[in-house]
Amino acid sequence: MAAQRLEGKVALITGSDSGIGQATAIEFAKEGADVVVHYLHDADGAEKTRASVTAEGRKAIVVRADVREEAQVAALFDEAVDAFGSIDILMNNAGVDASGTPVAELSTDVWDRAIRTNVYGPFFCCRRFAQLRLAAGGKGKIINVSSVHADNPNPGGSDYDCSKGAVRMLTRTLALELAPHNINVNSLAPGMVLTPFNQPAIDDPQLLEEQVQSIPLKRAAQPAEIAKLAVFLASSDADYVTGASYVMDGGLMINLGQGA
Repeated sequence: MAAQRLEGKVALITGSDSGIGQATAIEFAKEGADVVVHYLHDADGAEKTRASVTAEGRKAIVVRADVREEAQVAALFDEAVDAFGSIDILMNNAGVDASGTPVAELSTDVWDRAIRTNVYGPFFCCRRFAQLRLAAGGKGKIINVSSVHADNPNPGGSDYDCSKGAVRMLTRTLALELAPHNINVNSLAPGMVLTPFNQPAIDDPQLLEEQVQSIPLKRAAQPAEIAKLAVFLASSDADYVTGASYVMDGGLMINLGQGA
C-alpha cells in the first residue's frame, strides 16, 4: 500500500501514453493523485494509461495536444481545469529524441522539431501552470524531464542535447522566479531507460548488452524507477527542493568523466 503522498492532488503529465510518462501516471495514482493523461500520436497507449490510473481508484482524463502549438497547450490546460478544477503538479515529459544528424547536415526543420517539442512545449506548459498556480495563491510542483545529455553531448545529437540543456536552465530560472510563491521546480535527468526511445535495444538483447557496458551498474533503468523519483519531487517530502537536477543514470556520467 502506497503512502498516499499525493492524495487530493491533480497531476498533468505530458507524453503519458508510454515510457516514463506512463509509469509516472501509474505511480502518481498509487499515491492518490488524479491524472490528466496527455498524448499526441498513441491514443491506445493513452487509454492504457487511463485504465491503469482508474484501476488504482483514481480519476483520469485523456487529452490529445501538440505541445509545439501554443493554442493546443492552452486548450489542454483548459480541459484539465474544466475536469478537475485545478492542477497541482505538472510534469513535462513529452519529447523527441536526437535525429542522429551531424550539424553540417542538419536541416532547419529537423532542428525546429526538437526545439519546439523539447523546449517550447515545456515553456508553454510551465507558463500556463505558473499562471494558474499564482492565481490560486501559489504552491505547486513542476517536474521537467531533462537528460544526461543536457551535460553530456553526443555526435549527431545537437538538436536533442541543446534542447535538454535549455530545459535545465528553464528549470533553474523558474525555480528562482517561483520560489517566493512556494512553487517548486526541478528536473529529472535520466540516462538510458527502457522506453520507446530505446526500442532497438529492447528488441535486441545483444545490442542492449553492448550499450550498457559504459554504465557502471551494467543495465538500463526501468521507467518505474524514474517514476518513483518523480513521486518524491511531486510530494511534500520535496518542499525544500527547488532548482535541482536529479541524475538517474546508473553511474554513467561519472564513468564518462574519468580520464583516458
